[in-house]
Amino acid sequence: SLPFSASHEKLWRDDHVYDVIVELGYNDDPVKPGLGSAIFMHLARPNFEPTEGCIALEQNDLLTLLELMVPGAEIEISF
Repeated sequence: SLPFSASHEKLWRDDHVYDVIVELGYNDDPVKPGLGSAIFMHLARPNFEPTEGCIALEQNDLLTLLELMVPGAEIEISF
């Protein structure tokens, strides 16, 4: 329940960037303290403003990617 004292993310937003959201497996197997708890893949803002460390795609691209996913599929993020 909110508010969570450590930190939390509001997933219901007026800017609609979380209308389609995917939680990426990050720091979850095993959890390492101090490395954060989640990275999301979500909709980009119209002008592609930076995220808080997430991956943001245009809606059509994100929906196409999700259609291609099958059980056990992995997404590798390189930078």
